[in-house]
Order: sequence, then structure tokens, then C-alpha cells
Amino acid sequence: MLADRSTGVPTAAHDDGRAGRDALVGHDRDDGRAGGDRLPARDGGVGGEDLGRLLRELAPRVLGALLRRYDDFDACEDALQEAMLAATVQWPVDGVPEHPRGWLVTVAARRFIDQIRSERARRDREAASASRELPGAMVAPGPDEQVPRDHDDTLTLLFMCCHPALTPASQVALTLRAVGGLTTAEVAGAFLVPEATMGPRISRAKQRIRAADTTLSGPAYAERLGAVLHVLYLIFNEGYTATSGPHLHRPDLATEAIRLTRAIHRSLPDDGEVAGLLALMLLTDARRATRTDAEGGLVPLGEQDRLRWDADLIEEGTRLVTDAMLRCPLGPYQLQAAIAAVHVGAPHVADTDWRQIEFLYRLLCRIAPNPMATLNHAIAVAMADGPDAGLAMVAALAADDRMARHHRLAATRAHLRELAGDMAAAREDYLLASQRTSSLPEQRYLRARADRLTPMDATPQES
Repeated sequence: MLADRSTGVPTAAHDDGRAGRDALVGHDRDDGRAGGDRLPARDGGVGGEDLGRLLRELAPRVLGALLRRYDDFDACEDALQEAMLAATVQWPVDGVPEHPRGWLVTVAARRFIDQIRSERARRDREAASASRELPGAMVAPGPDEQVPRDHDDTLTLLFMCCHPALTPASQVALTLRAVGGLTTAEVAGAFLVPEATMGPRISRAKQRIRAADTTLSGPAYAERLGAVLHVLYLIFNEGYTATSGPHLHRPDLATEAIRLTRAIHRSLPDDGEVAGLLALMLLTDARRATRTDAEGGLVPLGEQDRLRWDADLIEEGTRLVTDAMLRCPLGPYQLQAAIAAVHVGAPHVADTDWRQIEFLYRLLCRIAPNPMATLNHAIAVAMADGPDAGLAMVAALAADDRMARHHRLAATRAHLRELAGDMAAAREDYLLASQRTSSLPEQRYLRARADRLTPMDATPQES
């Protein structure tokens, strides 16, 4: 759910698996430099944050190139780590090579081949592995050989991590590790599990991919696009509003999800749902700086300083979703982005066009039925037609097993009861919601809302 969950802010709700679109045709353009990987030769060295940033940017693209050639996840990842280690030693002294990505691919390929040859000599596995080799697969590229320009290897790796043989949780974990460049410990932190638990989980995911068909033809890209978008949606969601822990945000996850979605949009600029998801992320992330106060407490939408919202992200997101809805078949991500655009387009909270939001949610619930979408629709109905109308919809949701014990159901019911003037019941629901969420900022906010409500003094407030 991309929303201020405890406050019932209707920004987005969707949890379906999208059907695949047209085949992906990658273009390796995501570094923003003329000539792709080419960099001006440097006499001086580079180090510190600049080197780390460059290696982080190049790592998934190099790993994708290796996997496309050798099809062995663990061995390719080990070879990449050795190549990056060599770069951290050599580049600060000799300078960044003219083609840093090609340099890394060459060094990693040589490490990979050395490792395979060593294992073959030691284990005498030449005959068994020869049947799996492709022509030229054991020949490392030359130092001046460039990776073909019709592939974006970051996206190849991303689509591989979203293999249908994996569960959604494993897809997210492997994407964060292999594409996002997070360490196993960082991925474990995102899932709130020990590193000792996450390490084997990622290893099992790699083994499952290795045992499955990893061919990425045009149809395979199309079939997996829905899963890829959903994984990016989940990563952004967790980064924007963490489900647990002391902080409301995980900026690293949200930023990584936006970066990867931009890469897909560059390769599929005419796909409306890709544009819709990117627009949704940008429009939602534009409010990030205003969602917490100086102490890290949650600030609801109605109290946020709109002058501090990121105008550039709002302009880009609005343009993306407007263009997508004009020329593409309507989809759930586009609708959610349109809802977010209506929210951020209002100069003041009182100017919010709740009728338009209610209409958009009605469409969303029709094409992508989902209890979270219905809950947000109930909020929009309450704001447009009065809290009693919204409460009737919320009451029906209480019978849904997927929502019955969710803290957002109790928080939304509390908010609408507060608007209706039933302060005692609202206070009970705020306290109930605070007990059901594991997010500390949400717990504090909900308890504060409950403490402010007494039968004699309560001020209803939009959120």
C-alpha cells in the first residue's frame, strides 16, 4: 500500500499480478553519458564516494552481462566481486579506464574462466560440463571488446530475479541483493530477519533460478513484466512507509525502486503501466520530506507543508501519468498515479477534489479489485458524501479475512468515526490500530490521536 497507512490517506492501492506487455527491447542508456560506458580517460585516481557510486551503478549491468554469457549466478557474482575488488585497488592509482564497464566485464570474465578451469582440472568435470557450453562461452572478451548495445543488462538481471519459479518474497530479496547492490545484511534488515536466515534464502533463490529455464526471449520479458513491476512496487512501498521498526521511511529502498523503474521506462517508453508506476512513485516520493517532523513523528497529509513538496518530481510525475492515460490502455498503476496527482495538485487540503478521487477509486476497484483499494475508496466516499457513507463500506470490509485484523482498517474506521463525532468509538479504534501495527512512528501517532480525543474536546481533522 503506497499510502500514509495509519492516517487513511488515499494515495494508492493495488495488489494484482499484471499481464505481460510487449517484449522488452533494452537500450543501455541508463548512465546518462554520451557513448554509453565511455568516460574521458583520467590521469589522476578516483576514490571514496565517487568510486563507490560508480561501482554501484555498474555492478548490476556487469553481472547481467556475465549471466547472459555464462548462466551461473553464484560463479558470476563471485567473479564480479573479484573484479570490483581489483577496481578499488587499481582505479584510485591508475585512474578510471575509458570503458569502465568493459574493464569490469573483461576482468570478471577472466576470473570466472580461471575459476571454472581450476574446478574442472581438480574435479575432472570436463565431459559433464562440455555439453552445457555455448560456442565461445569459455572465451573471455578482449579488453577493447564492447558489450552489445542492444541489451540493457541491468534489466536482464532484474527480469531474471523475477523468475516465476520464485515466490514474491524471494523475488524482492534477490532483486535487492543482485540488482540493488544491497548486502545480505541490508536485505535481511529490510525483511527484519537475521542475516543467517536471509543468506540461505537468497542462495536457494539462485539455485532455483539455475535449475529453471533462464532463457529471456521476447515472450519471457512480456510474461514477467507484471511481476517485475509488482516487485518494484513492493520495494518502493516498504521504503516509503516501513512496515516495522523505528523509522517511517527507508529512503534507500524507495530510491532504488525509482532508479530501477526509470531504467524500465527508458526501455519501454510506450508502456502505460510502466509510466504509471514511475509516476506513482515520483508523486508519492515528492512528499517524503514533509511526512515526518523534527522528532521523526508521522505528519498526516492534511498537516504537511505543501510548499516543501518537491515541485520537480510533481511536475514529472503529473506529465508522465497524463501522457500515459491519453495514449495507453488504462491500468491500475495509472489510476493510482492519477489519484496521487489530484492530491498533490491541490494548493490546500481544502481544495482537494474528492469527487474526482472517488471516481478514480471506483474505476480502480472495478479493474483491479483489492481490499486496500476498497478501503481507500471508502475514505474518498466519506470525504465526498459524509463519514456515514464511508463507514458503511468499512463495515463490509471487516468481514474480509485479509483485512479484519489489519491496522489500517481500524485506523480508517477511527478517522471516519472522529469525523462523524463519535469520539469514544474513534478513540478505541485508534488504540486498537496502534496495537496492530509494528511501525513505531505509526504507533506513536495513533496513540497521540487517541489521547487527543475525549467526549468533551475533539476536533475532527482530515488526513
